[in-house]
Amino acid sequence: MSRGEAHARTLARNLALALFYTPSGPTSATTYKLMRRLKIQSQFQLDSRSDFTASAAPSSAEPTMSLQPDFGLNSRLFPPLPHIEREDIRTRVFTHRSYFARPTHVFEDRADDPSPDNEKFEHLGDSVLGLVVTSLMLEMYPGLRVGPSTKVRAMIVGNATLAEISVKYRLPEKLRLHPAQAVTLRASTNVQADLFESFIGGLYTEQGLVAVTQWLNPLFRPYAKAAYTVVRAQHGLPPVESPLASPTSSRGVPSPLNGDTNIGHLALFNQHLQKSDQRVEWVYSDHHPFGDMDVDTKGGIATPTSADDNRFAQGNKSTPVWSVQVLVDGRVFGRGRGNTKKAARNEAAKEGLAQLGVAFW
Repeated sequence: MSRGEAHARTLARNLALALFYTPSGPTSATTYKLMRRLKIQSQFQLDSRSDFTASAAPSSAEPTMSLQPDFGLNSRLFPPLPHIEREDIRTRVFTHRSYFARPTHVFEDRADDPSPDNEKFEHLGDSVLGLVVTSLMLEMYPGLRVGPSTKVRAMIVGNATLAEISVKYRLPEKLRLHPAQAVTLRASTNVQADLFESFIGGLYTEQGLVAVTQWLNPLFRPYAKAAYTVVRAQHGLPPVESPLASPTSSRGVPSPLNGDTNIGHLALFNQHLQKSDQRVEWVYSDHHPFGDMDVDTKGGIATPTSADDNRFAQGNKSTPVWSVQVLVDGRVFGRGRGNTKKAARNEAAKEGLAQLGVAFW
């Protein structure tokens, strides 16, 4: 490679990176100047000169861990690829944007000249795939919380997984590409994954969500199980088959100590105290209640009595009972008890609101 060619290659790469990293692209003057110096006529030529698709774009930050789905002996449970009947849809599904090398900076296609590549099908397929996989996970793991569920789904629909499926179906072999980039693009994980999503979009367009779901559910169920196992281990939990992973049948839902689970009284109480800039102190006990307290409206801390001690539950280590009294500028305004400190504070806040003369329901 001559010095001039190396310089041109460097400029092309810099332009490619500028176009990639800047959402709106560099200024038109800069782009025009660089493209004139490189004698570049189209975005596709820019990609070819700079090897942008192969090396200039930064690698994805998504996890590349390969899942190990179980489709039975010799993958006999791997579902067959559905057939798209309409030839026009099928052709678009397998047409990469490099095949026609249309400019990528166009805002919108003309009504009489829509883009003939598969990017719109890929965009549609991505959304359909997300819907189907999310619904499948809700069916398989209804108790899975949103945080872990997001991790599981990211592994299932990640490019590494989709590219693997795409290759198993031999989809890249049918992809129409520009000859100059065919080898590189056909081997690209991103292109393989995008092609699979494009096929989903084409199938959805022709046959609807039911047909797509009937195909994707059995396809992704083993991947979902594998991803769930991985994320479960990441959270330090035993395998599902382990007895430790199954909740005991005797474990019930603990009933709250206080029937009223509304904690709005505490917020209302704090709101009124903040307005008057008064000092609040909460005194807790998890061993015994404070007893009957004659709230002194004239000031001073009232002395607890033991008249009602027997009616307060003592709780145990697994379900402690918290007792609390609230002091406002050194005066006792109320008391409360509950299975949590917050519940106890809310009960005390009710009495405090009464002392403040605040009406509540």
